[in-house]
Amino acid sequence: MIVINKKNNERDGRVCKYDWILCPVCGNKTRVKIRGDTVLENFPLFCPKCKQETIITVKQLNIAVMKEPDAKTQSR
Repeated sequence: MIVINKKNNERDGRVCKYDWILCPVCGNKTRVKIRGDTVLENFPLFCPKCKQETIITVKQLNIAVMKEPDAKTQSR
């Protein structure tokens, strides 16, 4: 899994758990936090350290990296 730094914050009497998403390429923290009820589909995750962009899908704190086919060159 690609998630670290689990924290519990209490807001209005409710406990909100959130996690940082790690870059699937280099393993460093990105600038995106997710909660337990977060749902993302085809989200472009950018890593500020390695400058890579990866498409991910998130459901119930489970992160899946989507593979994109490489662009094909046009022949004349």
